[in-house]
Amino acid sequence: MIATTTTDAIAQVNALATHTALTVWNGASDFLIVLILFATFFLFAWYIGRATLVSVLLAFYAAYAIYVVFPYANYLPTAPALTALLAHIGLYLGLSLVFYIILRRVVVSDFLYVGIVGTIVLSLLGATFLIALAYHVFPVAEVYRFTPAIDLLFAAKQYFFWWFAAPAIGLFFLAR
Repeated sequence: MIATTTTDAIAQVNALATHTALTVWNGASDFLIVLILFATFFLFAWYIGRATLVSVLLAFYAAYAIYVVFPYANYLPTAPALTALLAHIGLYLGLSLVFYIILRRVVVSDFLYVGIVGTIVLSLLGATFLIALAYHVFPVAEVYRFTPAIDLLFAAKQYFFWWFAAPAIGLFFLAR
């Protein structure tokens, strides 16, 4: 389309810029969630301690085991969707906190060493672990619709095992 006046040209540039900005923002918004989770884990490990990050990642596994067999899940609210999601996430985070406290006191040694690269990798794997749980365990789909780019990475059921196992594999190779 050829602009006939300066006003038409400005309107076309504005429309193109707006469309491009919205397309980039929509594509980046879900990755922003992963980056925020990653930054949270990394800063947590940086300021509190890397052994603490290991405790958190192990607590996620222990909490998932109890969450899956939790006999009172039918008492959690089912409507509205946001309330149901927050109830399930609250239960999981509560279980994670209990297991974190136990693991921090008992299992994880202060002699554990995880380098900076290992901390970055484990933080990223922890973030992707939570996103995979959001896709396959928690009722997030009723509240929030992820972009197709994130769907491609996390929605497939055959990938869930790998996202679920990734932090454990990372701990096996990166923690000394």
